[in-house]
Amino acid sequence: MPKKRHQTKYSKPPSIAPPTLRISSSSQRTPEHHDRSVNEILADMRRSTLSTSSPQDILPQPSVPPQLRWLLQHPETPAPRPRRLQRRDINGRRIPPGPPPPRSWLALSQSRHAPAQVHKAATNIQYWPLPGAYVPGDGSFIDMALHRLVDDWAVQKDWNRFYLYTMPNRLRTALIFYVSKYHDQGISSSDLRLILAGPPEAELAEYDLEKPEPAKFNKNITHLDLAGSIGKGLSLKSLMDLLLPVDATPETEIQDSWDAPEIPEAPACLLPNLTQLSLAVTGPGQAASWRQLLVFSTKLPQLTHLNLSGWPTPSTTPNATLAKMVSPVTGTSVHYGGTNAYSHSLDDDWSEAISVLKRLSKALYGLEYLDLTGCGDWFPALRKEADAHLVIDLVDWARDWSKITSLRLCSGYVAEPGSDSQEDRLREWKREALAVEKHIIAQRAGQGRFITVETDVNVSVDG
Repeated sequence: MPKKRHQTKYSKPPSIAPPTLRISSSSQRTPEHHDRSVNEILADMRRSTLSTSSPQDILPQPSVPPQLRWLLQHPETPAPRPRRLQRRDINGRRIPPGPPPPRSWLALSQSRHAPAQVHKAATNIQYWPLPGAYVPGDGSFIDMALHRLVDDWAVQKDWNRFYLYTMPNRLRTALIFYVSKYHDQGISSSDLRLILAGPPEAELAEYDLEKPEPAKFNKNITHLDLAGSIGKGLSLKSLMDLLLPVDATPETEIQDSWDAPEIPEAPACLLPNLTQLSLAVTGPGQAASWRQLLVFSTKLPQLTHLNLSGWPTPSTTPNATLAKMVSPVTGTSVHYGGTNAYSHSLDDDWSEAISVLKRLSKALYGLEYLDLTGCGDWFPALRKEADAHLVIDLVDWARDWSKITSLRLCSGYVAEPGSDSQEDRLREWKREALAVEKHIIAQRAGQGRFITVETDVNVSVDG
């Protein structure tokens, strides 16, 4: 029977070392060479590279004075190698080893890992506290304690919820200001309720604690600074629901005698004597609603000081600037909102902004102080006139806002302008601020109160 023949289709590849592991000299190829491992070959290559380097570069050379070196005709001593520069931060401390952090980590207003100095410099609008408000001095014990509370606010508001509302009034208002301005998420309505009214009634009853009455407990609080929280952690609607809760109408009890006087009920307002309010927008990304402000202003006519720093151009439909609609009457395309993209720049039309400010002035007729820092883009609306149904519409500084004696119209820029366009913009804002001052003085015609308009001191109008 014939034998079966198998044809091998695969063969073992030749064991040839790569070119980097070959030895150039053919005479050194011995049977012992093939028995060495790869690690031994790499070690031989390292030793060969070290032997080729000159020992003069490794061993330090003794130095000779210049006079002796010239007499002995020795060569010049080579200069020592420069030391590697040590990486240090702004305060002089050594930076941890390793590559620097990415730029995205240290970008302004983009990272929560950036240093505190970066976050402080990222604030685009300079802020002034309310007149007469208690603000701890920088570096004081209270300042450091409040900063510590803000840094660990998520834990502190839960751990100390039975003690925060018992602090003195000025410390509570300062704590609200610090949490609102320096906390990442700002202050929320639940945080405000915890500081001003304490925990819920069920938790207080569990520890046999009485719930404080807001009319008596907060009667001496007149300042509320919420700078940096409006549009971020707090909305005007939630603030209005907190300060002015709408309770059900209580059932009237039948009295025994018609002549008995009715017992007045305590007001349901959380801050019954609130007269100074700050709703400043101190950073980018905060959405402030003029529609909610108009509704909110009708509930607090007793306000005398208001801060609206950084607020956008007055408009009830800010998201409809570029929107259009088809008119059902004419069938043509018209703008949906009262202001389009070219109303201010080309048409010089400030009718919607003037209408919003006029409604605000009629609601807050008792204002004595108004801060509009960082609102230079719509300074012209404070003095312009608009035609509204055969009637000239304008902000009335002689009647509605006749009590205002202090008006701040600053740019709010903290750093020096870096380009010519920024300088021109600051000059234009100051020109408009001075024009507003002249307009108010002329409108009052010496009959109303004297007004002080504060503008940028370091900006020259002439340039």
